[in-house]
Amino acid sequence: MNSQSIIIGITGASGSGKTLITKKLTEHFDPTEVAVLSEDRYYKNLLDLPISKRPLHNFDHPDAFDHYLLEQQLTSLRAGKKVFVPQYDYKLHLRKKEAQVILPAKFILLEGILIFTSPALRQAMDIKIFVDTPLDICLLRRLQRDTLQRGRSVQSILEQYQQTVRPMYFKFIEPTKQYADIIIPHGGENTIAMDILQSRIQSMLLQ
Repeated sequence: MNSQSIIIGITGASGSGKTLITKKLTEHFDPTEVAVLSEDRYYKNLLDLPISKRPLHNFDHPDAFDHYLLEQQLTSLRAGKKVFVPQYDYKLHLRKKEAQVILPAKFILLEGILIFTSPALRQAMDIKIFVDTPLDICLLRRLQRDTLQRGRSVQSILEQYQQTVRPMYFKFIEPTKQYADIIIPHGGENTIAMDILQSRIQSMLLQ
């Protein structure tokens, strides 16, 4: 793969439907044509903090992510090189020892809440998508995800939402809507927007 790889950035609030859009796009095309990078994999290690204090860390601030490593690996993928993507333990708030191998592809889906805050990442994207979903729906989805998949209590999720998730959305995420090429209300459930997006990507692949 070379510099002709298409990079599609998908951002929005936590629980807005970014993952569903990513899933639908990957299902629409041949698996060998798609590589997926999730910003969640690039949380920084919190080894220097006691375990009891790690959940209090602000995970919704741009500084919580290793965007430099993400930028490097995105560049490597576009240059036709495989990358070793970190895996993150959401209970211990540490990177796992094992990494996931991601191979280069015709187009790369990059999804995350704060990817538009990085000028370098924005510059690398061919299409920038902002998923615009009401925050009450995002919170309900976050509650379901974090209790079932990340073993968290409802109380801890709500406390984090009030202290950092909601304030950081208005401070860092919502302002990046201005950079979007496409704004999709209600995420992957918006079938009209998804059809248009898939057609656009297919057209770019043919070119």
